[in-house]
Formats: sequence, structure tokens, C-alpha cells
Amino acid sequence: QTSSVWRIVCLLCLCLPTQIPSAICGQAPLRDRNRIVGGEDTMAGDWPWQVSIHVIGFGHHCGGTLITKDWVLSAAHCFQEIRPPYIEMYFGRLKQSGSNPYEAYRRASRTIIHPNYDSFTFDNDIALIQLSSSVSFFHNIRPVCLAAANSKFAAGTESWVTGWGKLQSEGTNLSDVLQEVMIPIVSNSDCDNAYGGITRNMICAGSLNQGGKDACLGDSGGPMVSRNGPRWIQSGIVSFGSKDCAKSKYPGVYTRVSQYQDWIQSNTNINPTGFVVFNSTSNSNFRSVPNLFLFPISLTFSFIPLAFSLFLSS
Repeated sequence: QTSSVWRIVCLLCLCLPTQIPSAICGQAPLRDRNRIVGGEDTMAGDWPWQVSIHVIGFGHHCGGTLITKDWVLSAAHCFQEIRPPYIEMYFGRLKQSGSNPYEAYRRASRTIIHPNYDSFTFDNDIALIQLSSSVSFFHNIRPVCLAAANSKFAAGTESWVTGWGKLQSEGTNLSDVLQEVMIPIVSNSDCDNAYGGITRNMICAGSLNQGGKDACLGDSGGPMVSRNGPRWIQSGIVSFGSKDCAKSKYPGVYTRVSQYQDWIQSNTNINPTGFVVFNSTSNSNFRSVPNLFLFPISLTFSFIPLAFSLFLSS
């Protein structure tokens, strides 16, 4: 009789979704992502760490990244005017409308903005959001790996940005379906030629000579990741850029995650295995041209900072 009971228990376990150990980060389907795209729909589970951060009563507000079962990583400027009771987060989400199988929902219990965040220069534009309760890891909900200290993302390194933001800079609607775009890393010196004021806490990416691929209003706080074998490592957090999305000569600017390993660990107690050193050598043919005057923008509408979205120029 005991053996029969165990048989039934085992069968029930087989019917449940398989949970993933917390130590495994950066795992996602390895479908073909070697082609350059200007922004296209993703498929369910493609980016299982992507978080849609909502403000109650306003809908999608910013992107974020699941880094542990209890914490989300995002941008500081997303939370300057928003307090935890008004924040809700969706995990495993593909579309902002309709149903999303395996989606999870949590409220925020607290937010931690980097103490040295500068709202004028956007230096240290990084924040942590603690969940009201832990999420379980399934195939559509998994943590990303974070770039460890001393990681190097050379100019030309293929990087992917994801989000639900605007598809056209002049448009008003955010995307319903999660978008993805591949853009190369741009050296900080070339990025500084465009904007000025680029610090070592920032990392830039974009198609300097062509434009047409970028983030835009609606994606602030979302991840920029690069693949290292079977794992995806987050190099950046969407921060700021040109007021005209995907403008040539002006790459997007992201918070450099590897600069904040100690700060993230001290606040979250994240397992050190969640940090992975990334090293790439330069393979860039992308060089900037002489700088044009530009207003760096924080991607803010009224009191709600809606930032970058994946942009496809027409």
C-alpha cells in the first residue's frame, strides 16, 4: 500500500511544472538570434527574466529584470515619484493585453534607489525592487545572470534589448507585444563624443552609422543582455538617449551593471553564482562622427518616467 501511495505522489509530481534551481541564471531558448533586426515581436519564454513594471491605474511604466526569486533590477529614474504601494510587477508576460499563460504577479514591498543617483546626469541610474512574496522559477520565469565586476563588453559586442515601449518616436502608443532588437556595444569614448558626460558607470549601444535600431519611451529600466555560450548576461539597464529614438550618431545609454556587484549583493544577498564575468574583444567597425549638440533626456512624461522602447524606423 505504501508503494502505491508513492507511485501516485510521483505521478502527481510529473504533472506539475518543473521548477528551476535558483542557482541557474541566464537560461533561455537558444533559437536563432544571429540576424540583425530593427525591432520585432518576441515569443513566449524568449526572455524569461523580463519584467513589466506597472503603476496602479496607469498600466505599464518601466521594464525590469528578475535577478532572484525576491528581487527585480531596474532604473532609479523610474521610481523617483512612485512609491512601493503603487507598484505592481508581471513576470512571464508576453502581451500587455489578453491572457498570458504561466504569468505571475507581485506587488512591491520596497524600492532601493542607489544613494548616489544623479537625476541630472543619470549617473548611478539603478534601483532594486523587493517583491511582496517570492516567485517560483518555471520555463517562462527565470533569473538573468548579471555581469560581474571586471567584465568587459568591447565595442561591437552583440547585445539585445527588450521591452514594451514605443515603436516609433513620434507615436503615442506602447507596444502590446514584447519587442526585441539587437544592437552593438559602442565604446564609451565614441558615446562621449555624442553626448558628453558619459561616465564609467555607463555603457552604450546602438547603430551609429545607420540608426533605426534603439530603445525609446517605455523601456527604461529594462535589460540589455549578451550571450555567453548557453547563458545570457545582463550588461546594462536602459537609462537615457536621444529625444529622437534610433537617431544615427547617438547610441542609447545604459547603466553598466558590472559596476554595481557589491551594491547589489549587499542589498539582496544574491548568490555569487548569479554574477558571471563576461569578456569580449573588439570587433567593431562602428565609429562615431563629430558630435552634434543634443539634450540628454530622462524619458519622462509628467510625473511618470516612461523611457526607452524598441524602435524600428520606417
